[in-house]
Amino acid sequence: MSALPPFDPADPIGIDDLLSPEDLAVRDTVRSWAADRVLPYVAEWYESGELPVIRELARELGSIGALGMSLEGYGCAGASAVQYGLACLELEAADSGIRSLVSVQGSLAMYAIWKYGSEEQKQRWLPGMAAGELIGCFGLTEPDVGSDPAAMRTYAKKDGADWVLTGRKMWITNGSVAAVAVVWAQTEDGVRGFVVPTDAPGFSAPEIKHKWSLRASVTSELVMDDVRLPADAVLPGVTGLKGPLGCLSHARYGIVWGAMGAARASFESALDYARTREQFGRPIGGFQLTQAKLADMALELHKGVLLAHHLGTRMDAGKLRPEQVSFGKLNNVREAIEICRTSRTILGANGISLEYPVMRHATNLESVLTYEGTVEMHQLVLGKALTGLDAFR
Repeated sequence: MSALPPFDPADPIGIDDLLSPEDLAVRDTVRSWAADRVLPYVAEWYESGELPVIRELARELGSIGALGMSLEGYGCAGASAVQYGLACLELEAADSGIRSLVSVQGSLAMYAIWKYGSEEQKQRWLPGMAAGELIGCFGLTEPDVGSDPAAMRTYAKKDGADWVLTGRKMWITNGSVAAVAVVWAQTEDGVRGFVVPTDAPGFSAPEIKHKWSLRASVTSELVMDDVRLPADAVLPGVTGLKGPLGCLSHARYGIVWGAMGAARASFESALDYARTREQFGRPIGGFQLTQAKLADMALELHKGVLLAHHLGTRMDAGKLRPEQVSFGKLNNVREAIEICRTSRTILGANGISLEYPVMRHATNLESVLTYEGTVEMHQLVLGKALTGLDAFR
């Protein structure tokens, strides 16, 4: 009988055994890139509230196949859902803003064009977006409309062969640096998606400042003031809210993994601190209460990763339902926030310093908790699925 492998604090329940060599190679590539290109600088970006190298980072992310990585063709990597999830985890372990850049580019803007666009739209936009040469954004949320997208006020009307688009979108990641915006609007036929070049007359994207979360990320308002678009700007493959909601489900899946990246970085910081910080003549990791905190955090962290992996295998098998994505986002973001908060208590006053990643991750996760579906929305999705009764209205 062979000896048991040693206990690995970084992988206490052996999740790595579920990963293929290709999965591990993707994870290691993204982890190495983030360690080299993000971690040495992200505290400075966060403190200044800027991401000055976003275009450079986008090109580098394109070069490692991280943009639209689970899509097929058009220069995309065609990676598995599990591999995309692992990439999201490693990116968010660096910073939620970097993972948001990738999620919005690949799972929202690119996915919308890939899933619902014409062949001409795909050929025009997707190769440049996959390479990171073109940055995209996704316009759904409005200043007065968040969880109820059916109430959106942005409107597109026909004028001869053209469309004329008018309205505003809010809290749009990548908006001020995007070359193309996928904008959802009311029409006479229902909600439609439009592929909008951001240099179109009447389009502007002022950046939103004074954020206390996702500070190393470009967040913008989109303003459409009678933007005239040709007939072929509309996404032909979908009408109604199932279009944007389908995109959101794809992006939420990445969040299920990504939140565990933020949690892991915070947990590892607390664990390392507990091993070295001395109080009362010995490391605080030797005290029962600190060990209890570390044990509880490790449980929730690795259960969350295991849940993410399970959902990824279901997505790869074509069996992942939107309700199951809600299950993952609701659990993993909520637990990630609690891990960050508990990690902060282990670090004490040092936990609020940008010398450590914990408070940065905690404040970022406050945004992750509510974007792409608030806690309440995911609770109601699951409540409806469990009871068969609709409590949304």
